[in-house]
Amino acid sequence: MPINPEEIRKDFPIFKTLMNGKPLVYLDSAATSQKPKKVIAAVSSYYKKYNANIHRGVYKISEEATEKYEKSKKKIASLINASGLEEIIYTRNTTESINLIALTWADKNLKGGDHVLISELEHHSNIVPWILLSKKKGIILDYIKLNSEKTDLDYSSFEEQMKKSPKLVSISHCSNVLGTIIDVKRIAKRAHEAGAVVLVDAAQTVPHMEVDVKDLDCDFMAFSSHKMLGPSGIGILYGKRHLLEAMPPFLGGGDMILSVQHYDFTPNDLPWKFEAGTSNIEGGIGFGAAVDYLKKIGMKNVREHEETLTKYALEKLEDLDKVSVFGYGSDSLPRRSGTISFDIEGIHPHDVAEIFNSEGIAVRAGHHCAMPLVVEVLNKPAVTRMSFYIYNTTTDVDKAVEAIKKTQKIFHK
Repeated sequence: MPINPEEIRKDFPIFKTLMNGKPLVYLDSAATSQKPKKVIAAVSSYYKKYNANIHRGVYKISEEATEKYEKSKKKIASLINASGLEEIIYTRNTTESINLIALTWADKNLKGGDHVLISELEHHSNIVPWILLSKKKGIILDYIKLNSEKTDLDYSSFEEQMKKSPKLVSISHCSNVLGTIIDVKRIAKRAHEAGAVVLVDAAQTVPHMEVDVKDLDCDFMAFSSHKMLGPSGIGILYGKRHLLEAMPPFLGGGDMILSVQHYDFTPNDLPWKFEAGTSNIEGGIGFGAAVDYLKKIGMKNVREHEETLTKYALEKLEDLDKVSVFGYGSDSLPRRSGTISFDIEGIHPHDVAEIFNSEGIAVRAGHHCAMPLVVEVLNKPAVTRMSFYIYNTTTDVDKAVEAIKKTQKIFHK
C-alpha cells in the first residue's frame, strides 16, 4: 500500500514548527531523521514509569526496563534478518561501530603490510579509523576509484585492488553524497572468494529499504538509530557470531564482565561483551519503537515512496538551467537513494543553504563528512544536499525548486 506522507506527517510533532516564520520543510534526513510521537512516547514512558538500570536489579521496574531493552535488540535483529540478539551490539552510532571493528577485530588480525580496501565514496567514519590503524600498525589503505561518470564505483578498479589480497573490505552500502546504492552483495562475494572479511556501512540504507545481512553475506554491518526515526546516541554493530566471539572486548567495566579477580577478568557473553558501563537504555527502547513504526509501514513501501519522490525531484532539477546534479539521473532510480546533491553555477552552497533557510527549508551544505569525494574527486569545495524520507511530499520538492530559482535570481542579477 503506497505511503501517504500527509498522514504520516501528523505523527511528527516537529512539523507544527515554523522556521523563519514559515512551515518547516525538512530535507536533511540523510543527516538525522525526525521522530514520531510513538518514539517520543516510548522514551518518555521509560523515564516516567520504569526508569531503572538493566541487568542488575531484581525489582519490578528494573526487570521491565531489562525486558524492553533486550526486546529492542530482537526487533533490530529481525529487521535485518540477523540470527539473534547475540549478533546485535549497541554502540553510540555508525562511527563507533566502525571504530570498534578497527580497534578489536582489525587490531588483532591485521599486521603491517596487510591491505584494507575502502572506496572514494566513503564517509570520514569509514576512512579515518583505517588511517589511524595504518599509522599504528603499518597496514596499507587502498581505494576503489569512481567510474569516469563519477556516479558509481569503477568495478574494474575494484578487481585491480583485489589482486593485492586485502584482508578487509570496508564499504558504504550507499553514498551519503551521491545517493548511489553500491552493489555490496557483489563486492562481498568477490571479497570472500579472496579470503577477506567484509564490513558494510549501512547508515544510509537500513533506514530506507529492506536490508538482509544473510542475503548480502556481510561479516559486519553498522548503522544508526538517529537516521531511522529513533533517538540519537545509539547505533548498531551487527557481526557474525563466530567473529564476535573471537574478538577482544572494546572497553572495560560494567556490563561487559562476567567475573573479575585482582589481576584477571572473564568477559560477558555476547552481545554484552562489547557493551561496557550503563547502557543507553532509553535509546534502545526508543530505537525499538522506531523499528516498530517502520515495520508497520513496510520497508518496501518506504523505498517505493522515496523512489517516486526522488524521480520527481530529479526531473524537476534536470529542467533547471545552471544546476548540476551529482550521481545517477532520473533514468537510474534503482541505483539511487533519496539523497540528491547539486550545485548551482556561480553560487556557493553555503549561500544556497542560507536562502533555503530563509524560506523555511532545511538542507545541508558542505562536504558532508566526505572530503575525499567532494573536494578531491568532484573537485568542489562543497555541495548542497537534499534528502527525503517518509514524511516528505512533492510539495516539499516544489518549494525547494522555487528556492533554487529565488537563489539564482538574487545572485545572478
